[in-house]
Amino acid sequence: MSSNTAIVEQSSLPTWAHAVRRVCSFPVMLASLLAALSVLTVRSRFDDPDQWWHLKMGQVIWTSHTIPTTDLFSYTTAHHSYVPHEWLAQLVIYGSYLLGGYPGMMLLLCLLASALLIAGYGLCWIYSGNGKVAFVGAITIWLFSTIGLAIRPQMMGYLLLILELFLLHLGRTRDSRLFFCLPPLFVVWVNAHGSFSLGLFIAGVTLVSSFFQRRAGLIVSSAWSPGSRRALTWAIVLSAAALLLNPVGMKQILYPINTLLHQPVGISEVQEWQPLGFDDSRAYALLAVLACIALLVIVRQKEILWQELLMLATGTWLAASHRRMLFVFGILAAPVLSRLLADEWDNYYIEQDRPAPNLVVIAASLFTIFLAFPTSKALATQVDAQSPVKAVEFIKANQLSGNMLNEYVFGGYLIWAMPEHPVFVDGRSDVFEETGVLGEFADWATLRSDPVRLLDEYKIGFCLLARQSPMAKVLPLLGWTAVYSDSNSTVFVRKAPAK
Repeated sequence: MSSNTAIVEQSSLPTWAHAVRRVCSFPVMLASLLAALSVLTVRSRFDDPDQWWHLKMGQVIWTSHTIPTTDLFSYTTAHHSYVPHEWLAQLVIYGSYLLGGYPGMMLLLCLLASALLIAGYGLCWIYSGNGKVAFVGAITIWLFSTIGLAIRPQMMGYLLLILELFLLHLGRTRDSRLFFCLPPLFVVWVNAHGSFSLGLFIAGVTLVSSFFQRRAGLIVSSAWSPGSRRALTWAIVLSAAALLLNPVGMKQILYPINTLLHQPVGISEVQEWQPLGFDDSRAYALLAVLACIALLVIVRQKEILWQELLMLATGTWLAASHRRMLFVFGILAAPVLSRLLADEWDNYYIEQDRPAPNLVVIAASLFTIFLAFPTSKALATQVDAQSPVKAVEFIKANQLSGNMLNEYVFGGYLIWAMPEHPVFVDGRSDVFEETGVLGEFADWATLRSDPVRLLDEYKIGFCLLARQSPMAKVLPLLGWTAVYSDSNSTVFVRKAPAK
């Protein structure tokens, strides 16, 4: 059957039949596969240490109807000022808990992860013009997103990054008025996650590139029409002004820059902020993507835009500097890779759809999602395995008193589960960096300083440490007694309780 014949037959179908074909189309089938892949990827990720203090912050905002601007959860910072740069995302996280407990939070994670991949697929499709190749782009985003798929505000931030790339492309190629959707997007973004600064940089790079009509071999730049360029200029100006719609003004806008430039201890000590190493297989994947793009340009003589090169350079530098930024690299590289691959496969045409096989795959994907979604018991088991759940129960039952010194990765859970005991340190590294606590704790935990000095300085009454912590072996030598221990945590006191 020819394509023309198929089109004629489609035009004679009733409206409901057209709707069925749309629902059972090839792109929808691919989207269902991406949703299933998302759920299978995150179903065992209910264990991020930071999700708990984000949850607690959301609870505070919800119950108090205020956005805190000082530290509420530790005794070591003396209520130091705090920039609530993720308050909106934290409120969403708590809302999911309020509606469904642990399963509600997991549902939020599944929805955000699925939205990221499906939106990434759509971005790669409109950017490349090939609905089949776009799936490769979506898988590229998935591969690099595995570094950070968790119940954290960054999920919202990176979804907004994809939406921004959508608007920039559609505003350039279809209707420049779409650029004026950017200011409201940035209002949400600045209150949800610090990646808004990257979004503003990308918009600026796009604007600068729009002025040049140049070619250097296969590297090209196409100048925009004055109307489109003017619309984007005003949209960026309004977006920059929109950033001021946050609880603390300029401090919130400058927060991402402060994090990268003025928090050396957090960046050097916290694993996710450390440079990308080849102990991570995703480093080889990054090189493979860059090599594939280079080969397509050199061997297949594909043109690449100056703007795309700047995006790739930015994503590569960020990922190489901080492994958590692999997520960003995937989002920036996937559309470029998809466009260069667009002519390597046949495109998708709706008249060639086969609804019945598509429906089978869609049904199988939905069934997989249903089976893969973890139960409340399974989620609780994940929490037990990663967090000091039983240790907290012991501390409460035995009414341990005094200042607590806790493992860094336990801090978030303790803020949520044991708020009556303020923490020594937790994942909010910015607050502890500015007060000097993070550096002191890092030196203590890695035996770079006299361990007795810190214990005495802060009048520590008991310690809650990871079972494999180096200090868990040192404390008994200093006269401390282990009064509780399980597979992941140990509790020490200065002396054993009287019998």
